[in-house]
Amino acid sequence: MNQLNRRSFVGAASAAGLTFWSGSASAAKAHADVRVALIGLRGRGRDHLQAIGKNITVLCDVDRKMLALRNDEYAEKYGKKLPNYVDYRRLLDEADVDAVAIATPNHTHALIAIAAIQAGKDVYCEKPVSHNVWEGAQIVAAARRYDKIVQCGTQSRSSVQIAQAIDWVNAGNIGKIEHAVGTCYKPRMSIGKLDSPLKIPGYLDYDLWCGPAEKREIYRPKLYYDWHWDTNTGNGDMGNQGIHEMDVARWFLGEHQMPKRVLSIGGRLGYDDAGDTPNTQIAYFDYEKAPLLFETRGLPKSKAAQADWNESMDNYRGSQIGVIVQCEQGYVVVPTYNLAIAYDNDNNEIKRWEGAGNDVHGALPHFENWLEAVVKHDASLLNADIQEGHMSSSLCHIGSISHRLGKPASAAEAAESCQDNDLLSDSFERMASHLRANEVSLDKKDSRLCLGKWIGLNPKGSEVLGDPEATAMLRREGRTPFVIPETV
Repeated sequence: MNQLNRRSFVGAASAAGLTFWSGSASAAKAHADVRVALIGLRGRGRDHLQAIGKNITVLCDVDRKMLALRNDEYAEKYGKKLPNYVDYRRLLDEADVDAVAIATPNHTHALIAIAAIQAGKDVYCEKPVSHNVWEGAQIVAAARRYDKIVQCGTQSRSSVQIAQAIDWVNAGNIGKIEHAVGTCYKPRMSIGKLDSPLKIPGYLDYDLWCGPAEKREIYRPKLYYDWHWDTNTGNGDMGNQGIHEMDVARWFLGEHQMPKRVLSIGGRLGYDDAGDTPNTQIAYFDYEKAPLLFETRGLPKSKAAQADWNESMDNYRGSQIGVIVQCEQGYVVVPTYNLAIAYDNDNNEIKRWEGAGNDVHGALPHFENWLEAVVKHDASLLNADIQEGHMSSSLCHIGSISHRLGKPASAAEAAESCQDNDLLSDSFERMASHLRANEVSLDKKDSRLCLGKWIGLNPKGSEVLGDPEATAMLRREGRTPFVIPETV
């Protein structure tokens, strides 16, 4: 049974409050028998502990202070402490576990996932599954070669409501899809900038933390989380929050390969800090069936609204952090993990799919789905197989490459580059208005707006056609001894 049809099959039960996994007592016991090592214990790692704490039997983090804190929390809840590891390699050599859950920073996902697969473990890997396109392809190849169950942490794939909305749209109820727009309008204030390098605490193994990334001095006040905004370790907000919405948009389109070409327009605008990823960006993905447009905004509605960023973000057609799918006779808005609303083209609501919220940002059924697939050793049961995670992660990476190969441009120059594409032109004009409202100059003489480079791709995303420079950016060699093995 294919993934979408399987979702339809279980839809009625799921809407009644059940998850996708078999709810029998014997199935629950089998799930409980899966021993999981959790690697990475900060924000998302803590979510893993909350969702599947009873399955976690080993903890690992390069931060000894965090290890102690999470073990104390675990002991308070479950009445015992767990074995601790700082180095994931020792864990894989010594710990008696069946599976590994990875919640480390993006730049170490592929390194640890492939090592775990080669050590005979099934894997749950947080999004994005990779730091670059090549890494994701290596995880997919390793999962297939070693016959392992590998789930990506894009938990929207386990949303009954979104799955039902996709079924409904693909049945032609409001005509053919014309385009999809993903939005990530999330407040992102300046991360600051230091005059001298950040002092790395002694309780952190910084060499392990860097892994395959360059081991650099840090010039921001915080090591943690703000690594997202450094291309050495992170993928910006399109590859952080945005990959969830990117994945849902691609799911609606039913696309399983790379688009013909990609363009980014944007930049890190409105402040000068230690980050180098865009906080404002539009990325256009030219798919055959219908285009996918992704919009990132980290600034609030206006300069005045910066007094309260969290309460003052824009939205587009009812979507702040979500997806809009425009069809011939109407459109669907997906504003959360558990809600989708269909409208006609006069903005009248015609249908909605709504369910109760799930624990840990909708992730609980997603973990249970993974555990079921692990128990049955059946990757076809996964709602977000590693190949799906690789495809959506790759879109984020390709958008970043277009940006990084771009050049400074004025608003007029960027607008001219979009003039033959109504969807792209409208998106840029809205972005430019948003930036002007935040008093960001778009004159070329002092603009930090970057007009990216159009890049054309082969279907697998393994080559940028006619562009050796861009093709080289699909991967990096890594840093000894943390070199990611070639498994394709």
